[in-house]
Amino acid sequence: MVAISYRRVMLKLGGEALAGPDGTGVDPEMVERIASRIKEIKEHEVEIAIVLGAGNIWRGQRGLAFGMERATADHMGMLGTVINSLALADALERIGVPTRVQTAIEMRAVAEPYIRLRAIRHLEKGRVLVLGAGTGNPYFTTDTAAALRAMEVDADLLIKATKVDGVYAEDPLVNPAVKRFDHLTYIEALNLGVRVLDSTAISLCMDNDLPIVVLDLWQPGTLLKAILGQPVGTIISH
Repeated sequence: MVAISYRRVMLKLGGEALAGPDGTGVDPEMVERIASRIKEIKEHEVEIAIVLGAGNIWRGQRGLAFGMERATADHMGMLGTVINSLALADALERIGVPTRVQTAIEMRAVAEPYIRLRAIRHLEKGRVLVLGAGTGNPYFTTDTAAALRAMEVDADLLIKATKVDGVYAEDPLVNPAVKRFDHLTYIEALNLGVRVLDSTAISLCMDNDLPIVVLDLWQPGTLLKAILGQPVGTIISH
């Protein structure tokens, strides 16, 4: 077995990763593809915690545009992340990967409440841990939830898996010749205002010296390269 550089990782996935061609809903085929990629790195005995977004189900900004209360819109998004978490956990279990779902908002009929020490114990026992409902608080994104939970479970790396292969100076779809950064410091990322990860999450990682890797989930082998410490995507660190 190859030597890995990071024993425990936090994986942040946007809800769109689970969506169908129109970018909405939960597509079982896409969920199975994600589960297979997670299984690939799980076979290297890495401990994996996952935080999911809910952009495929609900975007709070749309509600706000119609006058909805921010707290209400955010709570709806949290519930959307639980739907995504259950879908991914089911796909992982069906391919033989033991998984537990914990939620920041208690709903004991479908998932465990988030308890830090229990979460760590699941990881130590080799289970994939899927964390739903963000932080349980409005006004905090799932990016920030991923950074916070990464600190709490003592993760070695935060992986932000997206549809782009790193951080660019500007939108690569608008300017295909734009530069991709191989490495950024936390301060450089904050000054650039990178859109793939919010500033609160970056600041939290900076304060606790947690490296971040931004990579393309769909390129074969990218997750494995990240846990092996090989160059992939963009790394944000000191």
